[in-house]
Amino acid sequence: MKWSIKKTICVLLTGIMTLSGCATGQEISTDTCPYEEFIVVDVFDNQANYQGIQSGWFGKLVKDKFNMELNIIAPNVAGGGDTLLETRSAAGDLGDLIFFNGDDVTLQDMVTAGLLMDMETYIKDKDIMRFETAIRKVNNELIPAGIYALPSGLSKKAPTEPAETIEPTYGPYIRWDLYKQLGYPKMETLEDILPILKQMQQLEPKTADGDKTYGFSFFKDWDGNLMNAIKQPCCFYGYDESGFVLVKADGTEYQSIMDANSLYVRMLKFFFKANQLGLVDPESLTQSYTEYVAKYADGQIFFSPWPWAAQPEYNTVSNKEQGKGYMMADIEDMCIYTYGSSPEGNSESIVAIGAGAKDPQRMADFIDWLYSSEGVFANGAGSMSGTAGPEGLCWEAGENGPVITEFGMKALFETDVEVPEQYGSGSWKDGISELNFKPIMLGECDERGYPYMFQHWDSVRQMQETELDKDWREVMGANTTMEYLMQNGKLLVAPGGSYTANSENTELTAIRKQCRSVIQKYSWEMVFAENESEFYELLLQMQKEVKGLGYDTILAFDMENAKQIERQRKEYVAEYENKNKGN
Repeated sequence: MKWSIKKTICVLLTGIMTLSGCATGQEISTDTCPYEEFIVVDVFDNQANYQGIQSGWFGKLVKDKFNMELNIIAPNVAGGGDTLLETRSAAGDLGDLIFFNGDDVTLQDMVTAGLLMDMETYIKDKDIMRFETAIRKVNNELIPAGIYALPSGLSKKAPTEPAETIEPTYGPYIRWDLYKQLGYPKMETLEDILPILKQMQQLEPKTADGDKTYGFSFFKDWDGNLMNAIKQPCCFYGYDESGFVLVKADGTEYQSIMDANSLYVRMLKFFFKANQLGLVDPESLTQSYTEYVAKYADGQIFFSPWPWAAQPEYNTVSNKEQGKGYMMADIEDMCIYTYGSSPEGNSESIVAIGAGAKDPQRMADFIDWLYSSEGVFANGAGSMSGTAGPEGLCWEAGENGPVITEFGMKALFETDVEVPEQYGSGSWKDGISELNFKPIMLGECDERGYPYMFQHWDSVRQMQETELDKDWREVMGANTTMEYLMQNGKLLVAPGGSYTANSENTELTAIRKQCRSVIQKYSWEMVFAENESEFYELLLQMQKEVKGLGYDTILAFDMENAKQIERQRKEYVAEYENKNKGN
């Protein structure tokens, strides 16, 4: 099985963090924490954007409940992700807990290498087995048989229904206040946004702090088979990556990213032109994801390909009341790629227990908690499309449903706030879970019928009456971004489900690593090329070098995998519809 990219037993507590401490040197209450020995857990997480000990309120919550700390090992931050994976794999120890979103490593490879533990005996009586069908699906072809990994993104919705509910994962999000000043100019294609962003830069050349403004900013942390920043706007047109192939969500088209007429090359030209106009942040070459996101806090970058990067930083209540914020603008020819829901979860983003885990049962208990209502609310906080965090601290149950507390208003709708000492101290943002793992889709509800995503709460919807919200709704003619996209036929759904892809042999893996290195190198150089002549010279050189390395061989492999997954999607949708006839 390849990785890419409700009823619960856990009662939500009003005072989660006031439980008796379970850390070293504190009195232990077996009612709240049955683990007497304090341990530090190594968490190998190639989805994380932070490395080190999980701190703050989430760290305290984990310590109180499990008497342990999470030491996150993140290839995205450490650099050389493939090297770190290979080094730890060669040593036979990825970590105690493993969160993985794979690209070209299969689950079977990891099992064969003895890196993962069969956790079946540890979870057989756990509440997480309410998802047994999905869990078995992910593991049913593994040799030897067992339960080695659990899928993410579990949902009760049909695979053809979008998993997103308020905001899409991808979209052209811009500084709406500046866009308004320009008279909401229409954009027929993505390229039409460049002169608009240039005019925004002229309207606001510097931030309040005196920093120069730009249309775009990038980072290298997430580069893989291609330059990640280039792939994002491809999703505006219904495509996502599958190795070196761009695949349309409905399976009607497959493109090699190296083709001169591919969407990938089109986006390279797009960002090259943006840089020629002075719209690309020069610090993109060296900054981290954390530094990149921080620039949205004062509106320094006018464009974001994701709502969850810009909106949490800048769309504070005070900014929104002034009509300022990042909102999606319409592009006439866009049809945004969206992920379908999956009753069987996402088999490409998984959690597992390492073969050498210090305390396997405690690891299984922690994973079980992550899939509980309490765990989902706590682990899913951190964005405007996320959860409200711990009950009692950020929200509470009201007579007519959940409502945000005074602290929650500051934490969720302002830039940051200090957390009370009893909940862990420090800033709210510094305490947010760094796992970057979504066990259950946040559009689902807990056992009380409360949507995990706080933006769905009636009490929150009644608050969305700022100048920014009202102006956007009036211009777009919809209440939410997803509503607008669905009403106007601007979404293309890739059906959700668990899909099996072919495993690479060592020769293919070697070719891929060499090719991706070349593609990353030249893609960045093309964006920052001196002139058009150099841009095309670099393009030709990139195409020539990867071809010499065996690109056509790995492309054929990726193309067959992409088509195989599409066949499985169609079979899965048909199977789901047959099962649910008449429901």
